[in-house]
Amino acid sequence: MTFEERIQALDASLSPFATRSLETGGREWPEEPCGVRTEFQRDRDRIVHSKPFRRLKGKTQVFIDPDGDHYRTRMTHTLETTAISRVVARALRLNEDLVEAIGLGHDTGHTPFGHAGEDALDLALQEVGFDRRFRHNEQSLRIARTLNLTHEVCDGILTHTGEREPGSLEGKIVRLVDRVAYINHDIDDAVRYGLLSDDDLPHEEIAILGSTGSARIDTLVHDIVRASADVDDIRQSPEVGEAMLSLRAFMFERVYLGPQAAPEHEKAHETIAVIFEHLVERGDGVDEIVDYIAGMTDRFALAYAESL
Repeated sequence: MTFEERIQALDASLSPFATRSLETGGREWPEEPCGVRTEFQRDRDRIVHSKPFRRLKGKTQVFIDPDGDHYRTRMTHTLETTAISRVVARALRLNEDLVEAIGLGHDTGHTPFGHAGEDALDLALQEVGFDRRFRHNEQSLRIARTLNLTHEVCDGILTHTGEREPGSLEGKIVRLVDRVAYINHDIDDAVRYGLLSDDDLPHEEIAILGSTGSARIDTLVHDIVRASADVDDIRQSPEVGEAMLSLRAFMFERVYLGPQAAPEHEKAHETIAVIFEHLVERGDGVDEIVDYIAGMTDRFALAYAESL
């Protein structure tokens, strides 16, 4: 059996709603096929071997450069999101390779200091008067295009957040599972950090989803698979979906935007502002500035600002 025949057989085993590996929309710059890997597998490998992906290990998920070895980073969040997404994709007979590539690449454009850094860079661009905003999903797309990834992977990366919906069910899986992953692992980190205790969590939502992170993820994954089986969409049941959104709102109130977050956010904003001002004065172009700051790890950004 030739490589193409083998991939055709794999494609034939997928759901009628799946994205076929042999029917990709292609790349911006055409390339010769690999002969061993599908196009989506090649995208996955390019992401894993890229510098933006490796730098995720030094970027904040919630807490800026925390003491302790067990807090999530942007890298561990990416790996958890990808692993859960693959479970959902396999259960629904969708394209696991496409889901994996989107999952691994979705946050490669994230700034240091998490969403506080994203907000700080966006604000700096507006204050200086550059005709540009900063969104990490758009920066992730910029990196994906630099790597010459396929149309489907680029679309999934861009649409993992924001108003535009993904063009594939595989992209929709990553978009939803991204929330499933961060809500639950951020609860774990907030408890470890001392911001929350298990008793603080909203009881009604916990009764529906589960009392531990693993139980909640199990509930959410099974619910997505049941609600999305044999339909051309990725869904949640109303009860579970509403409970997840309510738990997410709780995390925004108590952790992401809570009073203890203010010093962390101020630190992020001051650091980004100092670096941004220096690069503008140096005469760097807006794209150079955005690429450079967005690519920094937390510790590099802190050390760079201190050196100024």
